[in-house]
Order: sequence, then C-alpha cells, then structure tokens
Amino acid sequence: MKVRFTETVLRDAQQSLIATRMPFEEFEGILPELDKAGYYSLECWGGATFDSCLRYLNEDPWEMLRKIRKACPNTKLQMLLRGQNLLGYKHYPDDVVRMFVKKSIENGIDIIRIFDALNDLRNIETAVDETLKNGAIASGTICYTTSPIHNLEAYVKLAKDLENMGVNTISIKDMAGIIAPQDAYDLVKAIKENVKLPVIFHTHSTTGLGPISALKAVEAGADVIDTAISSMAGGTSQPPTETLEYALRTAGYETGLDTAVLKKINDFFKDIRSKDIESGLLNPIILSTETDALIYQIPGGMLSNLVAQLKAQNSLHLLDKVLEEVPRVREDLGYPPLVTPMSQMVGVQAAINVLVGERYKNISNEIKAYIRGEYGKAPGKINEELIKKGLGDEPMFTGRYADTLEPMFEKTKAELGSLARSDEDVLSYIAFPQQAESFFKRREAKEKGVFEYSIQRID
Repeated sequence: MKVRFTETVLRDAQQSLIATRMPFEEFEGILPELDKAGYYSLECWGGATFDSCLRYLNEDPWEMLRKIRKACPNTKLQMLLRGQNLLGYKHYPDDVVRMFVKKSIENGIDIIRIFDALNDLRNIETAVDETLKNGAIASGTICYTTSPIHNLEAYVKLAKDLENMGVNTISIKDMAGIIAPQDAYDLVKAIKENVKLPVIFHTHSTTGLGPISALKAVEAGADVIDTAISSMAGGTSQPPTETLEYALRTAGYETGLDTAVLKKINDFFKDIRSKDIESGLLNPIILSTETDALIYQIPGGMLSNLVAQLKAQNSLHLLDKVLEEVPRVREDLGYPPLVTPMSQMVGVQAAINVLVGERYKNISNEIKAYIRGEYGKAPGKINEELIKKGLGDEPMFTGRYADTLEPMFEKTKAELGSLARSDEDVLSYIAFPQQAESFFKRREAKEKGVFEYSIQRID
C-alpha cells in the first residue's frame, strides 16, 4: 500500500498561520532539503501568496516561483487556483485565465489545483482546459462543506462531472477542517468506487479532526494527502507531516518520505515559528483547537485574517459574535462553501452586521454581486428579503458570468506600455492593479538607487 504527501508549508500552512507573510529569503535556505524529502508535490504558489508578495513583501510573485523552481528541480510544484477568479476576488475574462495558466506553467508550476467557491464547474472549465493544453496536471477540486443541501450523492456527481471534464486527479478540499473521520472515509470510498482517477485529500487541523480524518481518508483509498511540517502544522494549518508519515508507515503504508530530511526541515521552521510568535505575527490563538469551527466553518486563512482585522479596529472582543453571525449569513446566501472568495465575503458581511449593530443595513458590493449571480449559481435558495435589499428591482443573472466579459489582456498590455516589462507583469496588474503598479514603481526606483525600502511583515 502506498500513499504520497503534498507539503503545504510554503503556501497553505503559512497562509493559515501567518497570513502569508513569509518572504522568499526566509525559506530559501531550506528549499534543497524540501526537494530531497520525497514529497509528491510542494504547494508553493497561488492562494494568497500572489497578493501578499505584491502588497506586503515587496516581491515579484513570478520571480519567487522561478527561484523555487530552480532550487527544487526534482519535485512537482503545485499551486491553488480559484477558477475564473484566478488569485483575486472577481471573475476575469477567458483570455486572462488562459494566459495566467499558461504563464504559471511556463514559470515552473507542474500541478494546478483548480476550484470554484460554489462548486459551479462552469467556472473552472477554461482553467482546466488550458492546464491540460500546456501539459500540466489539472486537479479538479470539490469544496467540501456541510449543510441541509450538501450530501454524498451530490459530491459523487461532482467527481463524475470533473472526470468527464478531463481532469487528471480529484481533490477533496476541506478548507475549514470540519469533515468527520467517517464522512471522510465514506466520501473517498464513494468517489473511488465511481471515478477512476487518483483522489487527493486536503483538510485542516482547526477543529482537531484533521489527522484522524486524513487517516480514514487513506484507509478508504486516498492516493495523496496534504500535510504541513510539524513546526508549522496544527491549529488552522494542516495536520503534521511527520506524525501522519509515522502513523501510516507503522500501519504498513509506503510513504516515500525521508524522515531524516523531514527533521532538518522541521528544525528550520521551528526558528521561524519562534520568531513569528515573538513578533506577534503568529497569534497563539490560531494554534489552538477551535471546535466552534464545526459550527461557523471559517477556514484557517480567513480566521487568521479576521482576528487581525478585528484587532486592528480594537474590536477583537466581538470575535465570538462575528463567528456566531457567520452561519446565519451563510444560510441567507444559500449555504455557499466557505472558501476564498466566499469565506472572505461572508466573514466581512458578518463583521459588518455585528459592528453596525443591524443585519444588512450595509451590504458589501461583493455580496450584491453574489446575489446578482456574478460568482455563479448559489448552491441553495438565497433569502428573498436579502435579494430585495441587495438588488432592489435589478434582475438576477443566471448564465456563465465570464461569457459577458470582454477580453482584456492585450488591451491592458497596451495601456501599461513600458510600465509592464513582461506578460507576467501585465497579469500581476490585472489581478491587483494598485499593488502591482506600486510594486513596479518601487522596483524601478530601487534599480535607479532612488531610495531603499523594507519588507512590511504586518499590515
């Protein structure tokens, strides 16, 4: 029996624990060891890494990827892509999606895990198609959640639809760490019985269920599991790599991991963890087990950001009330899975409701766009009163929203002119205009020796 591991320390683990504030220079020294460990893949890009590089770390995310690729020639590099949203929070036209996928692969990505926050597969078709055309592995993803309208049969249907789309693997993405061990077993077993593709299992340790559920997923036939090196595991991060490797190896599974190398990696990140705790970047609250997450279902990255946002507004004492409001907002919106960007949208709206003291007195533009249908088909029925408040007499959109968007890559490239030095720069600008433009100007100024700048670790 064999099971492989995806190491998340460079992306989801640090995103969940320290809001993706780890600059390249901090982990550069351990990359050769990560390449020797025997992982199935290193998740190192996508998610919030792109935004964080430009907004907080003064780094070019494309250059960071190229450096990781050069340092890790023997291990597959993996990224997380939000389908038609790419790495942002809105839908982009197909020409941008195709160019982004193409350039990601050209710069070193081997595996693209592609999901849609609503499990609306119309929103991942273009990204999957372009991934396959460029010879990379397309991992079609099911966003796991629980609600009165989500069940085993619906998830199996999604897996079959993904297989028919042509993906290479099926990923189960339990972003909030809420899947129960038996449910993990039943879901993996059902997918394996109905689909011929490898199954990958992803969860978080937020509720304490993560390691147990990962073990049950492997027992049911999961081919790959996501874990984080132990010094950056636990809490809102993934289950620990070494612990699960030991548990599975002693149970008779072949893991392919070198435990001596794993110890070197763990010792390296222990120092980073200690420094981040001392600086306040890593809040100890994030490292604890939070069983209330079984109710509010906030994923790790969103929980750490929510804590930071409330703290910045001197409102951390309202965290419990905001978390209690989250499932109510989610129900009003038709039970969307709480994954980016939906987790941020629902979390922000819940915070607004609590801070203002009245539900939906102020409705965010993103929630209005969701109600309008711009993010895809809501899993369930949206509250009628919320529709009236959010849209008034404006009609809802029922098609594939990306079909209404005009191509913009070449137009943006022409508008940027010499400010953008490459197609990658154009894509950075399209995804995050203000942050990219500021980065381009700082980059040029630094090269001219106009001024020095420092890395901003905390927003």
